[in-house]
Amino acid sequence: MVHNLGDQQGHVLPSTQEGTGIYVSKDGGYGSRCVRRNVSLCCCPHSCGTAKRKSRYWASVLNGLRNRGGEDIFIACTDNLTGFSVAIEAVYPQTEIQNCIIHQLRNSSKYVSYKDIKALMADLKAVYAAVDEQSALDALDSFAEIWDKKYPKISRSWRENWADLSTYFKYSKEVRRLIYTTNTIEGFNRQLCKVTKSKAVFPTDDSLFKMLYLAMMERLRRP
Repeated sequence: MVHNLGDQQGHVLPSTQEGTGIYVSKDGGYGSRCVRRNVSLCCCPHSCGTAKRKSRYWASVLNGLRNRGGEDIFIACTDNLTGFSVAIEAVYPQTEIQNCIIHQLRNSSKYVSYKDIKALMADLKAVYAAVDEQSALDALDSFAEIWDKKYPKISRSWRENWADLSTYFKYSKEVRRLIYTTNTIEGFNRQLCKVTKSKAVFPTDDSLFKMLYLAMMERLRRP
């Protein structure tokens, strides 16, 4: 979605919390456009701060989405950013939340010894690749019996976040592949940024639209 941010005569492109700012030539000067990634709210407001502060930020982003016509969200796939789930529940209370399994695995393996990583990840795979939620919980219990003495924080983290990690078990394998990670949409956003950052200024709005359209079609053609 492209939105007019107003005319800009300076050289510094304004950053926004909702998307990527891009210059477009207009009336002898420059106008800026914000390419909003409505299907992926992947910006992080602060590297530090209280959970309450971050929750307020995400609430403002989600309310902005609602004000632009987003009536509801069926499933929200998130990176478990601080305050995000609280904000989703406040603005879209019927939304189901699925935390990114890949991000959870990265956090789980962060401090694991190299000699243990292969066996530990194999045991974790039995959790996230289980056929249903009960099988996953049983696998998590088995994982804890093996690894809690050495890495107690891993199973604890999975249990603390289980409500939002296990949502995808409700769905078929085809749907699970779509919602278990945010990596796909993050890669899609990077592709859009890659094609737009190579041009300092777009001559018209249509040229920007065409560039984004062609980039999206190219990405969708890939297997």
